[in-house]
Amino acid sequence: MCGRFNLIAPPEQLIETFKLHRLPRYETSYNIPPGQKILTIVQLDDGSYKAVYLHWGLIPHWAKDRKISQKLINARAESLAEKPAFKSAYQQRRCLIPATGFYEWQKTEQTKQAYYISRKDQQLFAFAGLWEYWDHGTETVYSCTIITTAANQLISPVHQRMPVIIANENIAYWLDKNASTESTQQLLLADAYQNMLVKPVSNWVNNPYHNDKNCLN
Repeated sequence: MCGRFNLIAPPEQLIETFKLHRLPRYETSYNIPPGQKILTIVQLDDGSYKAVYLHWGLIPHWAKDRKISQKLINARAESLAEKPAFKSAYQQRRCLIPATGFYEWQKTEQTKQAYYISRKDQQLFAFAGLWEYWDHGTETVYSCTIITTAANQLISPVHQRMPVIIANENIAYWLDKNASTESTQQLLLADAYQNMLVKPVSNWVNNPYHNDKNCLN
């Protein structure tokens, strides 16, 4: 799964990478947990890209209440086309979640060891995601989820799942509303974890309220 990540890239890097006209109010964060609004890249009807803040934890349009979002912070790549919670969003509402790194916890006999996974050059990358809107009377919520897949050789010693990373050269195709799910499925199978680094960090990051450079140490 992916239950915690960070985004500490400078704003100009986000604008350049995702070909944005502007950024909404933006603050770097060293420790982003589910249940809050996260920066997300979506494609508009005119084909341009926009950065928006969406609730992390997808709420399907048919849900009776928003509590379901706690269970849908991730979507398994293997079942996107069949799962009722994700099928429609996978066809029409793909998105990207920018990140500079993410955290996973390896279970040990005594405790859990936190690890930080990032690019060796510490540059920006993007998770594959889906977004959805939920209209419930007087309340409308725009939400998203991060897609995960089976861990590769780099990540599997720490955790059996990992978030799907979309390589920069595939950003346009992943966001293209006209791209078929059959073709975008190939992007979910592509391993974009080249030049990545996995390092142990202290339990400081375990507390979601800790949001500073100590999360990386």
